[in-house]
Amino acid sequence: MRNLKYTMFLLLSLTLIVSCEEDNYEFGDIVTPTNVTITAEIVGQDADNPYGDGSGFVNFVSTADNEISYRFDFGDEKSDVGPSGEITHRYTNVGVNSYTVVVNAIGTGGIMTSALLEIEVYSSFTDPEAESFLSGTNVGDSKTWYWAANVPLHVGLGPVEDDYGNGEFAYEAWWNTIQPFDEEKSCMYTNQFVFTKTENGITFEQTEGPAFVPGTYASVIGVAGDTCHDESVVPSMFGVKDVSFFPSSSKAALEGSYNEQPYRQTSFEISDGGFMGWYAGSVEYDIISISDNEMHVRFIEEGGVNAWYAKYQTQDPFDVDAFPTLAWSDEFDINGAPDAANWTYDLGAGGWGNGEAQTYTDAADNVIVEDGFLKITAKADGSGYTSARLKTQGLQEFTYGRVEVRAKLPAAQGTWPAIWMLGANFPDVGWPACGEIDIMEQTGSNKDDILGTCHWFDAGTNNNASYGEITTITAATSEFHVYSLEWTEESVRIFVDGTAYYTLANNSDLPFYDKDFFVILNIAMGGTLGGAIDPGFTEDSMEIDYVRVYQ
Repeated sequence: MRNLKYTMFLLLSLTLIVSCEEDNYEFGDIVTPTNVTITAEIVGQDADNPYGDGSGFVNFVSTADNEISYRFDFGDEKSDVGPSGEITHRYTNVGVNSYTVVVNAIGTGGIMTSALLEIEVYSSFTDPEAESFLSGTNVGDSKTWYWAANVPLHVGLGPVEDDYGNGEFAYEAWWNTIQPFDEEKSCMYTNQFVFTKTENGITFEQTEGPAFVPGTYASVIGVAGDTCHDESVVPSMFGVKDVSFFPSSSKAALEGSYNEQPYRQTSFEISDGGFMGWYAGSVEYDIISISDNEMHVRFIEEGGVNAWYAKYQTQDPFDVDAFPTLAWSDEFDINGAPDAANWTYDLGAGGWGNGEAQTYTDAADNVIVEDGFLKITAKADGSGYTSARLKTQGLQEFTYGRVEVRAKLPAAQGTWPAIWMLGANFPDVGWPACGEIDIMEQTGSNKDDILGTCHWFDAGTNNNASYGEITTITAATSEFHVYSLEWTEESVRIFVDGTAYYTLANNSDLPFYDKDFFVILNIAMGGTLGGAIDPGFTEDSMEIDYVRVYQ
């Protein structure tokens, strides 16, 4: 079929040229390569070592007549192109293994002629300690690895071999300021990589996507860079794959050091195009260091232009408890009005800047503690709607921490409940300069849509700025869910039931950096997110089991 397609294209081209030009053109003959041969030299092979010296290296030489180039399939699911017909390949499967090597001599028009060779090669390299660290000690053991997203410099960039006289090739020389939970890379922090010890070695499986494609490699495959892509862009992302170990050969591993410590000088490779979250083509991972729960690796981007550094850990970065101390809480265990030591109120009508329809009160019909729950109730009163908006302003204010609110949300169309925070300097600087963190907002129409958002004033553009994400949960109006915030100098992260769906990198230019905030709980009616109110609306409530702040 390949020959037929080429001939059709050639005839069409000739027809077009004859119809448009008076000159004559001659095309060379399409010649099939012939007399294809392939030989192999197994490095270290002699009478005492019939399968080589254990390094796994084999030098191949192929010849042919009328060829342009050669493609080698090495029989271990790897291939390469050798225009000269000479190429070296390293086999990494431990022990003596047989391989069927196929060489395709490529002629004009892409026509190929093949030859094959059966070889047996011995590879002796093992690193049992690294294998045990990676997957466990016994057959059947497995470990799940994650990005070390909660530590600085969990990914970095440097040169491949140029050391500029000071060994910079051995550490991140160009991109070395990445902080925890970097906003640009937040899409990849859900990655999970499972290594399993089997009777035949170590297997690898990425169980949670996506793939982050850096800008340096994105242009090679023709996609947007410095963002995440799914398996339609990187089809080799998923599936169980084999892991091969071999001696490191990079200059950094053999000559360099990291933090004044030598590299381990062990490398590993994942079969079938496998990779650990950061997609830079086919790569080998140099192990800089590895322990039972931390791994630091370096790999050279396909094409040999850049070297990447990556840190992984067995601790899910989202489970790291950075806030062990309960600093303040309200468990709502005393019936009556909310505790005046914790809560005050916003009162009145006026749309509240969003075209809302309610009037806020502190009446028991709108806000009360009963049977261990705070109940905020929006009601139709004949001429409009009443509701309540509680706040801890001036009473309970704090900088950084984890805020948890367990709540069940209203079901009526047009209700707009919110669990949120404002900067304590709001009376002085106003909104949005004070900053706003929306831990939970529920839309008025789709009651299972939950929003997390931050608002601030961007001095650079002299405009209001915001960044939000939406997630969908089930039974938001019939069951309690935990809506939470983790807020540090490095990031603002929002969760539902322990699952993060929002990350904003924090810095000193934002109002969320080193400033006190207070908590607000309310139900609005209509307005920007509430939308059209059900004409038959009478009343509906948000029930809150507790509010807790950990630091």
